[in-house]
This record gives sequence, structure tokens and C-alpha cells, in this order.
Amino acid sequence: MLWNVNSKAETSAGTVAWGKAGEGPPLVLAHGWPWSSFAWHRVLLPLSHVYTVYWYDMPGFGRSAKDPEQPTGLDVQGRVFKEMLDFWKLESPAVFAHDFGGAVTLRAHLLHGASYEELVLMNAVALSPWGSEFFNHVSRHVDAFLPLPLHIHAAIVEAYIRGALADDIDPQDVHDLVSPWLTVEGRISFYGQFAQADDRFTDEIADKLGSTDCPITVLWGEKDPWIPLERGRALADKIGTPLHPLKDAGHLPQLEAPRELLQLIISLPGTLPELEKV
Repeated sequence: MLWNVNSKAETSAGTVAWGKAGEGPPLVLAHGWPWSSFAWHRVLLPLSHVYTVYWYDMPGFGRSAKDPEQPTGLDVQGRVFKEMLDFWKLESPAVFAHDFGGAVTLRAHLLHGASYEELVLMNAVALSPWGSEFFNHVSRHVDAFLPLPLHIHAAIVEAYIRGALADDIDPQDVHDLVSPWLTVEGRISFYGQFAQADDRFTDEIADKLGSTDCPITVLWGEKDPWIPLERGRALADKIGTPLHPLKDAGHLPQLEAPRELLQLIISLPGTLPELEKV
């Protein structure tokens, strides 16, 4: 497997695990919640044929630091994304962002001065309100979930992750998405993300979405059980760009339909044009 996070970087939110592959212009991948950079592993090889691809686990996620005293909300993640671009010495990379990685990269761009050659948003959290009924319930009752036995916690995490899918994916992929949350630190961080969720982090950038200074493409798994296609259209309208649906995919197109996702990107004029060489 090409994916790994064997390298480390120190950020204002703790140690971050990251990886890199390929040669060519830079492309940075931003994962969402409750995933890690592992969620990109099925598209890394074709992307690395034409790009130098960078990815990392955000603070509190995957194999990065999970200090229970360290806030890791969207405000922190936006700042850290800019820090990672500076660490990698990337001045204006292409960026591909999924789920709340959309809000992270938009905040980095609109509030922290990050510059992008192009930004592709996929099933992105970027407009309020956000969060499923379960998400909002856990956010209000975090203290009731923290003491749960590990086997019940594991079942909750797996059920939550499977709830994002329109169809089954490789069971090993599900296992590798779930496993970072099953350590003591992972369990605390998992519920901590619910507690830190706040619409104000997207409200702060809502009025600025039409003033970005890089091309933005919005892609959406049209069967997304978490964020319906209509929300994607609203985001695209707010930005002033078309919405491009991905047929039969749910909230995780990069794992549910990786080949179809790349084919869609290649078909769009001006979107990650180097991919046409694959």
C-alpha cells in the first residue's frame, strides 16, 4: 500500500503524522471527520503518477497526537492546515478536501492566507447547520458516552462510519477507519470532536465563500446519507460554481467509487489537469 504516515511534523496543536508520494506539481489531501488520511489510500497511486501528493492526519485524528487537553475544532484545524503548507514549503498547491476538510481548507484560505492553485471540495462540510441527528445527540451528551465499555464504543464507531456509506466497502477499509478510535486516547478524542463541533466555525466564512481567489470545484456523492445533494447545490451556489454529482456514491466516494471519482475529475475542464496524463 502506498499510504503511510511515517513522517512527523510539530504544529501548534501537537505532533502530526504525514506522508508523501510521487513527483510533479504539489497536491494536498485534506480528510474529514471521523476519518484520517487513510480514507484517501485508494486514489493515491494514480494521483502520485502525476503529482507530488501530500497528506496528513489532522491533530486528534488517525495517528497524530490526541492530547485530551488540546482543542482540535475547525478553528484549530484551519490554522494547522496553513502550518502544514508552510512546513512543506508549498506556496500554492492544488488541494482536494473531503467532509469537514472543506471547512478546514476554506478557513485556511479565507482567514489564514493559504493560497491554492485549485480547490476541489467533495461532500464538504462548509455551511451551517451541519451534523446528523446522532451527531447532534452525542454533542449534547458526551459525558454519557465516554464511560461506555470498549466493545460498545467500537460498535458505535463502526455503525457511525457505515452510516456514511451508500453501499458496502472493503471490510479491511472499515477496520482501518475504525481502529484509531479504539485506543484510550482515541476514544476520548472521538467524543471530543462532537463536543467541539460549532456552527460558528462555518458561519465565520459563509459570507466570504463567493470571494475566494482560486478556482473551486464542488463534487458530491449523490446518495450521501449525511449531507444530501441539495446541501451540495447550496454550497456550490454560494461559491458561484456548478455542482458535479457522482452517481451511486455516498459520503465517501474516494472509498466507495475511487475509479469513478477520478474519471469525473478528469472529465471536468480545468480540474486537476495533470490527471489527464494517467
